[in-house]
Amino acid sequence: MATVLIKRTESDDKVLLLKRDTSVLRDVWCYIGGGIEEGEKAWEAAIREVKEETGITNLPLYSSNQFDQIYSPEENYIYIAPVFVGYVDESQKVKLNYEHSDYKWVSFKEACDTVSIPGNEEVLLSIEKHFVNRPPLEYLRVQ
Repeated sequence: MATVLIKRTESDDKVLLLKRDTSVLRDVWCYIGGGIEEGEKAWEAAIREVKEETGITNLPLYSSNQFDQIYSPEENYIYIAPVFVGYVDESQKVKLNYEHSDYKWVSFKEACDTVSIPGNEEVLLSIEKHFVNRPPLEYLRVQ
């Protein structure tokens, strides 16, 4: 699963990007991602991964109705993950874990120009359209 975090301020909206610091995708800027553990719902994994990777614990969470998909030629599988959207209060601070070396809050345009994995920019554009430029649909809210 993947999660895009949005911080809304009076002047603009920012999206959180993290710089990976693991053997897979080292130095790649991306939004939060991770696996779903056995017995866990995808939205529960989203909340857990947000907490593990950023220390953020309190956020309204929505299904974006978008999916990340990656084909691994080495392992010959297709990874398809639901993408969630979380709204972060300005007072919450980011505390990175060992998986990331840096983070930044950026505009959606800068995020689209920065992400490295093909397809991420389309996900970000859809989230900007449906979760920033208009109020999110309440039936997409989880919990």
